[in-house]
Formats: sequence, C-alpha cells, structure tokens
Amino acid sequence: MTLLAMGVVILTAYCQTDTIAGKTHDLSGVEVSAHRIPVQVNATKPIQTMEKEELEALGLVNLAEAVKKFAGVNVRDYGGIGGMKTVSVRNLGAHHTGVSYDDITISNTQAGQIDIGRFSLDNVESVSMSIGDNEDLMQTARHYAAAGLLSLKTEKPHFDNGKKEALRLRLMGGSFGMVSPSLLYWHKLGKSTNLSVHGKFMRADGTYPYTLTNVSEKSREKRYNSDIYSWQGEANLYTTLADSSQLDVKAYWFYSQRGLPGSVVLYNALSDERLWDEEFFSQANYKKAFNDKIQLRAHVKYSHSWNRYEDPRTEYNGEMQIDIDRQDEYYGSATLGWKPLQDLEFAFAQDLIYNNLRNNISLYNYEELPYPKRFTSLSVLSMKYQRNRLRMNANVVGTYATEHVETGDSPDDRKRLSPTLSVGYRLTNNEALYLRAMIKHTFRMPTFTDLYYRRSGNPKLNPEKARLYDLGLTWSGQPAKFINYLSVTFDGYYNNVHDKIVAFPTTYIWKMVNYGKVDMWGLDATVSADLPISEKVSAILNATYSYQVAKNMTDPNSQVYKNQLPYTPWHNGNASLAFHTPWLNIAYNLSFCGKRYSMAQNKSEYKLSPYTISDINLTREFQMRRCRLILSGMILNLFDKQYDIIKYYPMPGRSFRLTATLNL
Repeated sequence: MTLLAMGVVILTAYCQTDTIAGKTHDLSGVEVSAHRIPVQVNATKPIQTMEKEELEALGLVNLAEAVKKFAGVNVRDYGGIGGMKTVSVRNLGAHHTGVSYDDITISNTQAGQIDIGRFSLDNVESVSMSIGDNEDLMQTARHYAAAGLLSLKTEKPHFDNGKKEALRLRLMGGSFGMVSPSLLYWHKLGKSTNLSVHGKFMRADGTYPYTLTNVSEKSREKRYNSDIYSWQGEANLYTTLADSSQLDVKAYWFYSQRGLPGSVVLYNALSDERLWDEEFFSQANYKKAFNDKIQLRAHVKYSHSWNRYEDPRTEYNGEMQIDIDRQDEYYGSATLGWKPLQDLEFAFAQDLIYNNLRNNISLYNYEELPYPKRFTSLSVLSMKYQRNRLRMNANVVGTYATEHVETGDSPDDRKRLSPTLSVGYRLTNNEALYLRAMIKHTFRMPTFTDLYYRRSGNPKLNPEKARLYDLGLTWSGQPAKFINYLSVTFDGYYNNVHDKIVAFPTTYIWKMVNYGKVDMWGLDATVSADLPISEKVSAILNATYSYQVAKNMTDPNSQVYKNQLPYTPWHNGNASLAFHTPWLNIAYNLSFCGKRYSMAQNKSEYKLSPYTISDINLTREFQMRRCRLILSGMILNLFDKQYDIIKYYPMPGRSFRLTATLNL
C-alpha cells in the first residue's frame, strides 16, 4: 500500500530579540516528520488501498489489474482484452461485492455482478477494498449492506503555479492490435468551481496464440472473436457553495462492441457470438456540515443500461438468437451524522431504490415476459466509539423490498435486519500494534435473472444469507534504520452462507433454487515496506498472501460434500517491488495461484494447474519547459506462461504495452 507521510512542520523564528544581549538572531529551522498510521493498520475491519502513485508505478491501467493485487479477492477473468472480469471477496461470490464510484454504488439488478474490466484508471485517485463496510460513518446504506466493497475515487482537479487549466494526453498501444488514446482536461470555472472531463477510446483485435493440450499432444492455436471497440466519456463538476457545503456532479457514458470467444473444447474454438453494451448514469453528491456536531450527505443517481447479445448458430431452428435487455435505476440516499461527544458518533442512513427491467427476446417471443419492477428501502443506524486505545463500530441494516411483474407470480415482500459489530484495540502505547475483530450479517437479493430468466427462474427464491467473522492482528513501525516504514496485517476469517442460490436440475429443465450451504475459512496477510537504498534511490515492497478453504456443506450424501468450491485455490498471492530513482523507475510484479478445480467434484480430470505470472514495468519522466512527458513500457507474462483462470478460456501469453503521457 502506498505510504502516506505527515506533512513537514518547519518552525522558524525571525527577528527575535535577545533580552540579555540585546541582539537579534535568526534561528535555524527545525524539521519534524512522522509516518501516519495507515488505515489498513488501525481500521477495525480489513481495508486495503492503492493510491495513484502506486498504480502508475506498477503500470496498472484498468480496475481488474489493480484488484488482483488485494488479499482475499478472487477475480474471474475470461481472457483477452474484452473478456468479462468479476470480483468476489473471500469466496462469497460477485453478487455479495459492491462496487462504488465516487461514493455511490454501481448496480446491475438483472445479473447482480459488475464487469470491473471496463473501468479505466486514467482519472482515478485511489482504489480500495474493504471487507465488511469501510470506516466512514457517513457512507450510504448500500455500502453498509455489502459484504465487501470495492471503491474508486476520481482524481479531483488541482492546479500548479496559478494555472486555470490542465490537460493530460495519453496514448497507449500494445500486443493484439490494442490502441487506446485518452485525454483528461481540468478547468477552473471560478473561485470555487472546477470542471473535469475525461474521454477514452480503445480498440483491439484480441487475436492471440495459445497452446492447446490434449493428453500428451500439444498444438499451437489462435484465439479468435476476441475483438473489442469501446468508448468512454465522463464529466465532473466540483463546486463549493456559499455556505461552505460541497456539491459534486458526475455524468458517465460507456459503449462497447465485442466478440465473445467462447470456450475451447476438443479443438473447436469457433465462436461468432457478439455483445453490445451501453451504460449511462448521472449522479450528484452533496455534503454539508451544519456545525462540529451535525453533518449531512445526500446522493441522487439515475442510471440506464442496454445490452444486445447475438448468437447466429443454427441450433435455433435457423433463427438468430437476439437478446436485448434494458434496465433503469432511480436512486436516492441521505446520511445524517451526529457527534454528541468527542468520543462518540452516530449516523442514520436511508436509501430508496427503484429498478425495472425490459426484455425483447426474439427467439422466445412466444413466452410472456414479466417486465419486473423492484422497490427497495435500506435503513441503517450506525455508531462509532473511540477512546484511548479502544475503537468500536456497530450498525444494523434494515431491508424492505417489494416487486411487481406484469405477468406471472411476484415474490413475497422481503424484510430483514442485518447487524454488524467490529472492535479494534491498540495493544501498546508505544507501538502501532492492533487487535481487531468483526462479526457481520448480510444477504444478497435474488437477481432478476435468478427470479425470471426464461423457464429456469424461480420467483419463490429466498435471499442468500451470509455471516462473516474476522479476527486480525496488525502492526506498523520502523524496526530498523535501513527500513523507513514497515506494516504487516494478518486476518483469519470464517464465512457461512445459507440458502445459496444455485441452478438445480429437475425432470426436464434446470431450476434456480435455495439449495446450497457453504463454509469458508482462511487467512489473509499483507506486507508493505519502504526501503531507502541511497539518498536518491528507494524501493517499495508490497506483498499479499491468501489461504482459503471453501467447502460445500449442503448434502452429506452428495458426492461433492465437503469438496472445495470450483475455482477456489487453496493458496494465492501477489508481490511487487518498485525501485524509484531520478533516472528510471522499475517495477516487478509477481502473482501466483495454486491448484483448484473447475467443477464441484474435486476429481483429477477437473484439476487446474498452478501458475505464476511475472510482469515488469519501466517508467521514465522528462520535465520540459511547459509540459511533463512520461514514457512507460510494460511486459506482461514475462516468461510466456500458458494458463487458464477459467477452464477452456486460455489467457494470453507474453505481451507488451507502451504508454506515453503528456501533461500540459
């Protein structure tokens, strides 16, 4: 994690009169510096953060690449530049993980999971992952309700030397026909108002070679239908009003057209499925401090998403399958904070959410479509107490959801209370050594796909219920003179999921049912260090490790009872080492993943081999009279390792990426 240093305090006294000698002296400055204890160490819940400087040093360009560096996180990657990428925290599933962009959750009520591969890091200030909710008492009710929260913060405009505008131009290119220009423009509209505009285009043919293994035979093949074209635009307005309150407004648009390469089975790599995605949302954040005891945060958002899926295969009676989905969300949130005592704070958050889904499925136009609508209310009462060495956070989330469909059966209204308690205690006064513990109850609502998808949907589904337990030990300090800073965290956890929603075979078709029960436990560890090599050269080390066991505990008579869940490795981790010099910055990344299974049965034929991947990134900065040029070159999968994250979806081998950034 990025090391944050407290500001340098220089105490200088001028023209002080010596009352004894009657002389005037200039006293030399005194520099006092200290390291601030990072949030991942003193937080009552596991929190990991990567700041902009670290993201750039490691050569990370999209959200999925950054998230893979966090402990306790599984990213499912279907391969290629345009392949879908989803994130799961401690094996709870992507549906339990919230994704927040500038304090407001991004949602997909139809599928319940977010493709994090579409989010660029060009204009992102920080990326953080919290297990449980984060430490901010003034967050939205949706954030409190999530089992894990992935948060992105946009970089706000800042100007040097009295400038009123700034421009950043970036051109990125690389293997497999990838070209991606982008721009970021900042403008000071007034004394208290700033504008930020970001735009990006990317195209890639996505055709890459891979090795296909069939028992003892190996052949060199190519991955086709992995092309992608995408456009992204974003505008942000930041203003401070006359009463010192703050208003931030964002408009975001994304469009992509891509091929879906499909799975590679028995030398049959043919796939001609296509997918179009478009998403637009507009949101506003308002912050107001009435005094030092009462504050308010309010959020509103409207989002619309559209996607079109085409499959021209002939098994559909000679007709092309065309699925078109449109969904809308209207969202409002308000959080009121009250601090009656110096050590005690309270907050009440209320979210109101309305979702609808419309379909136009030509192949199944003889079916009556439900066109579901859902209204959800989330209410949260939270508390934070901090005194001496003790920190304590508690909250309870109240959920009410009701649905309406135009045809078919509607599910029953859902009501539930979900409490959370987390405690942190500093074990010594002289050392930043903390013990923390957390217990959290949460659940995830069935998605529209779970409830209404063609003939497999089941409107009688109950929400998945999850209980999360965490016990951790954290420390930060300077153990030796040759180490500027070192932080270490260890967290052991246990998760239990009931009423897991799974597709279960019936007489003729598959049906969504509440059938599963899963036990999960494991260990997450992180290490971060700042190592000075000389006056001008330093090294930053970051490493994570996860041990995880996730067993199916549903049916003792089943062949998969106590088997590890699919795609859950027992061991995985990451390490990065970045050297900062006045001439060249060098960063080396390593990630490893142990064995896992692609199916519920842990048999040898379903075993996926372990793999280790290395990347290296070189960055050089040139300072010119009116601009700053940054050149970066990265080699991904340095040793050309052949591997799959998802079985039958081969990942690219060695590739390169070049980036030129011009700051004006």
